[in-house]
Amino acid sequence: MLHHRLHASCRRFLAVILAVGALGLLTTRETAAQAAPGVPAGQEMRFADRIKAFLDEDRTSPPPKEAILFIGSSIFRQWTNVKEHMAPLPVFNRAFGGSRTWEVLHYMDQIVLPYRPRIIVYYTGSNDVNAGEPAPAITGRIKAFLTRAHQALPETRIYYVAINRSPDKRAHWHVVDQVNADLKALAATTSHLGYIDLNPALFDARGEPRTELYRPDGLHFHPPAYDLFAAIIKPVLTEAWQQAGSKTSRKVAPSLTPPETRAGR
Repeated sequence: MLHHRLHASCRRFLAVILAVGALGLLTTRETAAQAAPGVPAGQEMRFADRIKAFLDEDRTSPPPKEAILFIGSSIFRQWTNVKEHMAPLPVFNRAFGGSRTWEVLHYMDQIVLPYRPRIIVYYTGSNDVNAGEPAPAITGRIKAFLTRAHQALPETRIYYVAINRSPDKRAHWHVVDQVNADLKALAATTSHLGYIDLNPALFDARGEPRTELYRPDGLHFHPPAYDLFAAIIKPVLTEAWQQAGSKTSRKVAPSLTPPETRAGR
């Protein structure tokens, strides 16, 4: 009988040990999942077809190496004349509409790093806000992108373009403002990171959104808005491009004038 009691006690002790171990493993996994800048719970990884289309395009018509890459979501994807707006700067666009920060982060090994851009212009996070993501999670994934890009391309300058305080996000402007403030503060102490805010051009003197610039969805823009964006972004990129050309030992950056003297890219 004593033997049975001892056997039962051992089984209970073993059960407790296994339960504690399982709980510890679960907690470790949950902590890792929370810390990893991957797909948030309840979300998915989309746009594999769009990325494949980019890669197919790269094979038939390769983009310029060591140029200026625009990457992000539909705000950039719908900037269809960005090359004309930024000319003669060597710009190309790999934004894909509807993308969230985790998707841009996931696909950067395919549509960011291989191009070895001298400058990256990044606009992502707007769709994260619409998906209900909290500001710290959005900021964390943006920082993960910035870290990976800098590790792979230490000479590349990156510009974070602030999330627009668009009418469709009015109830979540506090999230937008927190993400933008965090990235502005980071840019102030990070030599390879710049911060560009388009929001001042999107509000009138009363502090209200200039609704005439927006499409009916209150998110996307009519063409005149992109004229305003170009007026803000192009001078910044022009200066950065000239500085990159003077600091790097790679091919000399193409001159901005006259056009016929520019290096072919």
